[in-house]
Amino acid sequence: MHSTPTMATQTVSISLGERSYPIAIGTQLLDNPATWADLPRAAAALIVTNTTVGPLYAQRLQTALHSHYASIHTVVLPDGEAYKTWETLNLIFDALLGHGCDRKTVLFALGGGVVGDMTGFAAASYMRGVPFVQVPTTLLAQVDSSVGGKTAINHPLGKNMVGAFYQPCKVVCDLDTLATLPPRELSAGLAEVIKYGPIADMSLLDWLEANMDALRAGDPLALAHAVKRSCEIKAYVVGQDEREAGLRAILNFGHTFGHAIEAGMGYGAWLHGEGVGSGMVMAAHLSQRLGLIDMALVDRLTRLIARAGLPTRGAVLDATDNAGRYLQLMRVDKKAEAGEIKFVLIDPPGSAAVRGAPDALVRSVVDACCL
Repeated sequence: MHSTPTMATQTVSISLGERSYPIAIGTQLLDNPATWADLPRAAAALIVTNTTVGPLYAQRLQTALHSHYASIHTVVLPDGEAYKTWETLNLIFDALLGHGCDRKTVLFALGGGVVGDMTGFAAASYMRGVPFVQVPTTLLAQVDSSVGGKTAINHPLGKNMVGAFYQPCKVVCDLDTLATLPPRELSAGLAEVIKYGPIADMSLLDWLEANMDALRAGDPLALAHAVKRSCEIKAYVVGQDEREAGLRAILNFGHTFGHAIEAGMGYGAWLHGEGVGSGMVMAAHLSQRLGLIDMALVDRLTRLIARAGLPTRGAVLDATDNAGRYLQLMRVDKKAEAGEIKFVLIDPPGSAAVRGAPDALVRSVVDACCL
């Protein structure tokens, strides 16, 4: 990883009326008390983190928050998608109740997507709603999961099936935290950057092709651009459709297949971004077979996903009827309606449509795209 130059903090705004909030993107934000000055006043704050991120950043955040809160508590969760459960969620409630936290208490989600999702869900639920702040420390969380107010835990039958829409007060993306990110996690985050290209901004796809090596090497200026552009696109979409009644569903490009892999393999076996990587390849093939895009774009996207260090082949979930297992899992996807699976397809390049596809066609794609 490069040593990070100091760069001016950039702000992307999420416009949702009285629930609007800023996304701050920059360096040296975590340790700066001024970063946290515009939050709701409270006697107490609770930092929610995990066993990996906590030792790296929790004390630094706590120090920066001391000028704003009389008491600051920390709860450390086990790390990984496998722990995105009721049992782990209860650890947050145990901490809140154990410390006598009131409804003004501010929660800080310090970690990746799992920590952010669970902290947000806890904030939405505790005393029917307390304020929270997203402090994402992974690329995936900075470009996607920390923005837009989706909070959830997993159920054994489906990913993110139990949750709430609940917006944070602020999102703080300190790019310095990406310097400690393992290469596999960095690649997983790149999947969520890549997805914005084919569905929203083909010029971003061009830029990613030119800058993929710099991104994987942890170049701070390249990462800053990737985070900012991703947040801008997501902010626009969420501002139009906060609760996924229509447009926001396009952000799930590659996720219908990807979530099936995650659930079918057991949460944590594949990282979320790895499922999305191969899922985007499958979604692109499906788009091509429906006559929406040409094979050249499928090949171009597949090459970029491979350069990001992501799998381009799907997992085998069932040795006897792999495609059947995918279909079974995808029918419990949140986008499914009356049992019909809805796919996010590229239609045309640079935009997306959500629609169904015949099972036989989906089967042929899964068979062609899995190991």
